[in-house]
Order: sequence, then C-alpha cells, then structure tokens
Amino acid sequence: MQDKDKHMPPKALGLTVYELPDPASVADQDANRTAGGRLRMLLVMLICAAPVLASYLTYYVIKPQSLRNFGELIQPVKAIPSLSATDLNGQPVELQRLKGQWLLISVSSAVCPPDCQKNLLLQRQIRASLGREKDRTDWVWLITDDAPVDAGLQAGLTDAVVLRVPQAQLAQWLSPAAGHELNEHFYLVDPRGDWMMRFPAGLDMERASALKKDWERLLRASVSWDRPGR
Repeated sequence: MQDKDKHMPPKALGLTVYELPDPASVADQDANRTAGGRLRMLLVMLICAAPVLASYLTYYVIKPQSLRNFGELIQPVKAIPSLSATDLNGQPVELQRLKGQWLLISVSSAVCPPDCQKNLLLQRQIRASLGREKDRTDWVWLITDDAPVDAGLQAGLTDAVVLRVPQAQLAQWLSPAAGHELNEHFYLVDPRGDWMMRFPAGLDMERASALKKDWERLLRASVSWDRPGR
C-alpha cells in the first residue's frame, strides 16, 4: 500500500484568490456610515426638543384663528437680565434665580396703594385657582424703591416672591404699553426667564379670569417639558 502511494503524482495545492477592496468604494462606505450616524444623532436631538418646539410653535408661529389671547404676546421675547435685586431683609439676590418657574409679576412702590394691593390679591387668587399646577408657578412682587413695606401687608405675602429692583434697572427687561405705567400691568415670564406676555392695565376680578385662561393654556402646552420647582 505504501509502495503504491509512492508512485501516485502529488496533488496540486488549492489556492483561493480574494480580490482586494477598491479604495474608492471603501471611502464611499465610510462616508455613508458617517453621514448616517450624524443624521441619526440629529433625529434624536429633534425628537428630544420636539415638545418644547411644538408648544412655542403653536403660540408664536401658527396662531390658529380659534386662539385668542387676552394678554399681549411680546415678540421677540425678552430674556431676564443679569441684575442684582435685594429681598426684604436687604440680602442680595440675582434676578436670574427666578428662572425655572412660570412667573406672574406685578410692580409698584413699597407703599403699595390700593391698586397695588388689589393686584397682589389677584395674583394670589389666580395662582391658588390653578390647583396642582400652582407648583409650577410663582407670583412675584417687584418693588421699585427703598421705602419700608407695611407689616400688615407683609403678613399676606408668605407665598410670594418679593424683591426690590430699582425701576431704572427693571426697565432693561419689562416695559408698559404705550400710554401706561409699569405698575398698571401684570407680566408673564416663562421658566426659561423670558418675558413673553403683558396683560391689559387695570385688571379687575372678572377680567382676571381671562388672564388665568391664557396662563392655563401655556401650562398645558408646556407640560411635557416643564416640571414643578426650580
């Protein structure tokens, strides 16, 4: 058997030849993978930002005919400036610390005449009427002078944010409608710190319900991205 194997011709080695990839084709595939990755990343970013974009698109761009705002939209919105305020104890507070909540703002001197007191009462009642949504909101009284605040008035401000901001500095951010004073309006600020709505001067309890409707509409529109608390 072994002698027979010696006389058999050797078998040829089988070789498999693989073609080398075309460099241009490889480069095209790499470019396609890079572009695809960037596109997927962009889509993820758009999906994450969609709720915020949708709520603001509805209010600032689409504005369906059935939507009637009681308040005046501020366009463009005005971002909260880097200003130093003080609390009633004289401690400095950065105004930008107000970011993170919806703010309903009134402005007046510390003397707080009857119209001012009416505004503070309306702010408190409107916020309380929002129910569970009130935790996403603050009512803010900005005082424009250094006069003392009556102790009896302070007793009703336990749920309010009260800060002193000189009127000249406050004018960098908020402004009244033509022919009116700063203390005649309510001002609505979104959680990003953007002043975005001003309400008509001299509101009473009956018309304040229209303010509440505007505010509730905004709270619903932002529910997917705004959370209670700072």
